Amino acid sequence: MTGLIKPGRAYFGSFMLFCALGTPLPLVAQTPADTLAEDVANEVESLTTRELQPLDANAGFAESEPLTEFDDFGVAWPDMSVVADSETAASRNAIAINTEQRYSVVLRGLDNLDEAGEIRSQFRALSVLRERDGDPAVVAQIDRRADVDRELLRELLRSHGYYDSQVVTELSGETGQERIEVIFDIEAGPLYRFASVDLPGLAAAGDRTDELREQFPVREDDPVDAAAVTSAQANLAVELGNRGYPFAEMGEEEVIVDHASRIARLTLPVETGGERSFGGIRVEQGADELFGSDHVATIARFEPGELYSTGMVDDLRRALIQTGLVSRVDLTPVETDDPGLVDIAVAMEPAPPRTISGEIGYSTGEGARVEVGWEHRNLIRPEGALALRGILGTDEQFASVSLRRSNFLERDQILTAQLFASNANRDAFDARTAGFTASFERISNQLWQKQWFWSLGLELLASDERDVVGAAGMRQRETFLIGAIPMSLNYDGTRDLLNPESGVRLSAFVSPELSFHDGTFGYARVQLDGSAYFPLMDALTFAGRIRLGGIPGASTNNIAPSRRFYAGGGGSVRGYSYQSIGPRDANNDPIGGRSLVEMAIEARYRFGNFGIVPFIDAGAIYTDLYPDFSNLRFGTGLGFRYYSNFGPIRLDVGTPLNPQPGDPVIAIYVSLGQAF
Repeated sequence: MTGLIKPGRAYFGSFMLFCALGTPLPLVAQTPADTLAEDVANEVESLTTRELQPLDANAGFAESEPLTEFDDFGVAWPDMSVVADSETAASRNAIAINTEQRYSVVLRGLDNLDEAGEIRSQFRALSVLRERDGDPAVVAQIDRRADVDRELLRELLRSHGYYDSQVVTELSGETGQERIEVIFDIEAGPLYRFASVDLPGLAAAGDRTDELREQFPVREDDPVDAAAVTSAQANLAVELGNRGYPFAEMGEEEVIVDHASRIARLTLPVETGGERSFGGIRVEQGADELFGSDHVATIARFEPGELYSTGMVDDLRRALIQTGLVSRVDLTPVETDDPGLVDIAVAMEPAPPRTISGEIGYSTGEGARVEVGWEHRNLIRPEGALALRGILGTDEQFASVSLRRSNFLERDQILTAQLFASNANRDAFDARTAGFTASFERISNQLWQKQWFWSLGLELLASDERDVVGAAGMRQRETFLIGAIPMSLNYDGTRDLLNPESGVRLSAFVSPELSFHDGTFGYARVQLDGSAYFPLMDALTFAGRIRLGGIPGASTNNIAPSRRFYAGGGGSVRGYSYQSIGPRDANNDPIGGRSLVEMAIEARYRFGNFGIVPFIDAGAIYTDLYPDFSNLRFGTGLGFRYYSNFGPIRLDVGTPLNPQPGDPVIAIYVSLGQAF
């Protein structure tokens, strides 16, 4: 008899024992609690003293002891054969429920929908099952996740206009299988559409109503797509600000869905607030310690009287932060006495104006170096910076003091003056130089990338340099006094400063120079650069560049070694050491030249945040005025890219294909941005 009592079934076994003993079990409602407890206690005591007879499942313990008729509870007695089968099934299910299994997710019924791809993409991004796909889980966990995802699918379908959708979940698979399937059977139902789309209040824009209505691209008979409505609402809000309406407001949208006719009506109230043009700039008291209104107006890319644009205001906000002198800025449009104008109120919080910087590095071409710097970015207001800089390295020592005025006269124009002294000990030359430089330039940057930018400079230098004299390669130090007016003009037709994927770039550099060294020599250093970028597919860009240079007006020996052309290195011909390409002296050191040619091609393949870049470079240096494209040195290799938020980080590994004596087997280059 005890064999009928199974683990986990103690209460059920006891209940069967009471019934088998033939003792009627009265209803609790008919028996006082203490009497029932006494009867149960007596039965338990009798069980411990009586010898139980074998149980006949059909009759009772014996023919002489039939089961006493029981009052009807309203529940049928269990069929024991079925109970036995159920126990086996329950045991099998218990294994499945308690065993961790892997699963996959299948969506069925979406293929005929135009929005199928978008729904699948949204489901992958939000699904609980997808989030933990591949992790083992018991059936109960999988089932709970499936319940959540079923509701997610219904919400996604409703957001795309399928308000009558039905989703049924099925778990397919058997115990012991490596993976089970969670199947969602989807009946999308009919697609609901807009019967009307109203924007009350927009008509206040008068003649510009139709122009502004185009900025809300949801129309009658479009699907009732929540994402499309949200996107259209955001676009209209932005474009109202960009098209002269700084005080525009939008009310709460109302969507009325008629399930009987399967249509919806959308109403979005709009208050334009009136069209405005830019007035003046007001810098609040306290903030004028950083910049006055005139300087903020110089940084702004809009002029008084131009149609108001939120985009231009946001650009001004970013530009003020970019100065490094502002930690927080609020730009608020404010009404003026003229109903057609709006002033911009500027409130700024200062950032620390001083910066201390440091850098430690090593490269095979330039040795080890430690660089330190100190800068006060607003010593001479507005934006007049004083900077001190020093370099201590194995191949270079440098010290300078400079003054820089940013946003001079116009936005992104910089005026700089510098006094410096340096000692550079390269394989190509050894130069001890002191000098004064000045420049006035218009720069391009990530915040405002420009098609055209330029620079104009002045250099006054005194340089004591080691040069090679005669065919025997005798080294001799000579002093050069140099005056130069370097100029450059650049064109950028790409869309990304650090990672161009299409377009072209062109630049021209000319530096007329006078050199005093055993006489007076005049010459000009000229360099032309061009690069082009061709997107072959979304993930692949083909890039190429060429550089040509020449120095007319003087022979190589009359040009200071530090002013000659050199090639080789990470920004030149990869695979070769810095400045190592070209003619060499008797000591196998490069001597530079009067002309140069460089070429490079590479294929930039990107996958996610990473990329690989096979490349081949070529270049040569000549002592003649014009490059003749002979004796080209070739280098090839493979680059690796990590595409960070601020631009690609570059690691290139190159090797020379036709090296000169002393060239390395491989060379490694690391920098920010593409090679060109």
